[in-house]
Amino acid sequence: MINQTLQQQLENKQPREILKTIYSSVNNLAISFSGAEDVVLIDMACKLGLKPNVFTLDTGRLHPETYQFIEAVMQHYQVKITVLSPNQIALQNLTTEKGLYSFYQDGHKECCGIRKVEPLKQHLATLSGWITGQRRDQSKATRDSLPIVEIDSSFSGKDSELLKFNPLCHWTSEQVWSYIRALEVPFNPLHNKGFVSIGCEPCTRPTLPHQDPREGRWWWEEAESKECGLHSSLSKPS
Repeated sequence: MINQTLQQQLENKQPREILKTIYSSVNNLAISFSGAEDVVLIDMACKLGLKPNVFTLDTGRLHPETYQFIEAVMQHYQVKITVLSPNQIALQNLTTEKGLYSFYQDGHKECCGIRKVEPLKQHLATLSGWITGQRRDQSKATRDSLPIVEIDSSFSGKDSELLKFNPLCHWTSEQVWSYIRALEVPFNPLHNKGFVSIGCEPCTRPTLPHQDPREGRWWWEEAESKECGLHSSLSKPS
């Protein structure tokens, strides 16, 4: 089990060193892939020879550019990305009862629960730990105190307790994009159209300069609600 000693060791390391330490300390890990930060982690892991296990969530409502981006990453790094899909019966029940855009009236939690949270929950149950591209500066409301390593209080892993690692938590957006441009890392072309945080097509829009990155997600809701349930602010430091 990851303990305070490892947390302290990771706190003073750069992301590449954090990844090396994680992979040498924990077996049965996977990188969660959806955005620019996650590809930075995939790039680092591949260049370190770690042969990362990668998964992504296909909600069925992603932008066409996002699907093309997933394929581009697989081809560029020659890695297999496990694509997780929602339970079709649960999804059909939702759309039959409430239609395709019920989240505009009653909030995004139910739709995200079916399309994202449940598929993720099932997949994480097969792992000992997962690695995300979350950063503190992505949201002052929900991620401002994000640690590098934590015990995930929202999900259970293969051994009951699930470890969650955020190697880029101290990086800024500028650092991420400097890495991407310098090393020619693939990125979603929607970023060139003003999209910062990219989710499902009906729930994502471009943001203005200096807006909180999460303002483009579920813009019809209050700021404190702008998490889909994949990442809980209630996770406990290890």
